[in-house]
Amino acid sequence: MNLNEFDVARARRETPGCENVLHFNNAGASLMPRPVVETMVEYLRQESETGAYETAERWADKLEDVYDAFAALLSCRREEIAFVENATRAWDMAFYSIPFKPGDRILTSASEYASNYIAFLQTAKKSGAVVEPVPNDSCGRVCLKSLEKMIDDRVKLIAITHVPTNGGLVNPAEEIGKISRAAGVLYLLDACQSVGQMPLDVNAIGCDMLSGTGRKYLRGPRGTGFLYVRGDLIERLEPVFLDLHAAVWTSKDGYETRIDARRFENWESNCAGKAGLAAAVRYALSWGLENIQSRVTGLADMLRRTLSGISGVTVRDLGLEKCGIVSFTVEGRDPEEIKRRLRELGMNVSVSVVEWTRLDMESRGLWSLVRASVHYYNTPEEIERFGAAVSGLAS
Repeated sequence: MNLNEFDVARARRETPGCENVLHFNNAGASLMPRPVVETMVEYLRQESETGAYETAERWADKLEDVYDAFAALLSCRREEIAFVENATRAWDMAFYSIPFKPGDRILTSASEYASNYIAFLQTAKKSGAVVEPVPNDSCGRVCLKSLEKMIDDRVKLIAITHVPTNGGLVNPAEEIGKISRAAGVLYLLDACQSVGQMPLDVNAIGCDMLSGTGRKYLRGPRGTGFLYVRGDLIERLEPVFLDLHAAVWTSKDGYETRIDARRFENWESNCAGKAGLAAAVRYALSWGLENIQSRVTGLADMLRRTLSGISGVTVRDLGLEKCGIVSFTVEGRDPEEIKRRLRELGMNVSVSVVEWTRLDMESRGLWSLVRASVHYYNTPEEIERFGAAVSGLAS
């Protein structure tokens, strides 16, 4: 898809924030489009005027649509979707429902995110399981040959981050899925930074569980997340906690857990956020995920070329397939200083630090870097302005 074929005028018209800021922090939280904001504002207005539970009853169909919307987005069934408060909690609900015993092996990536790795370490400490990062290949991705060699009958879980927090790479999720299926090993995919910027089909990927957030490339509200769990696996996983939404108290000494993925939810939730997330997924689907991916990767490639041409700037991205995340350093400049100076110019970026993905960054001798992440509403003109600003800071 040519960059000029995308209706960027519509995208920017429906994104009020474009008038105020050059936003290259979409892997942190994207600018929400009008349909999402208007849905949430209207929900909150009605809630304030007529009551919270009463509004939820009137909006029942729209709140339920979050399950149908994700089913369409991920090519799964609505019964396989849970709505939760954020991506980390979604991932936790899947991971902590797996029973580990001494000697069980957890295989993960060398670019795994801190929250996930901390959970691995905690579980290993409590259960006696072992955490083993799979080596990278020459491009920085999970090495598929190494993964295959590491498989044995003690491997209980393969848990991979699809798009790491920094580095720009996309791990080979489908190829990993083929290995996990052939070995009969559970496969948990963290899609926090891939969902919304590229097509995701859980059947093609072959994952058993997939977690994600609303606030990043889906352009939904903060405080929203989701979990997919393969239907025939759901009843084999015992959630780490239950409440009256996830289970029914059937007798003085008995209860029954839900048979769908909502066993991983809890009763109280952000209803305005839920309605907003459903609107965000429908909005993404209206653009087409293939079109979004083409636009995003095209802009990111342009940004990498622009930054690579600036003296003193080093682009730090890895991988064969790259995404909308572009990470870089400026010689002699602290990334936090670069972020602050760009903010003063009305340009948003973020900074990734070693504590967020320690194995990856320590292996590359990096302690922090600037992360610029584009979305389809960004433009080549913004990239040109951004490059000029970074060039000025690098000189």
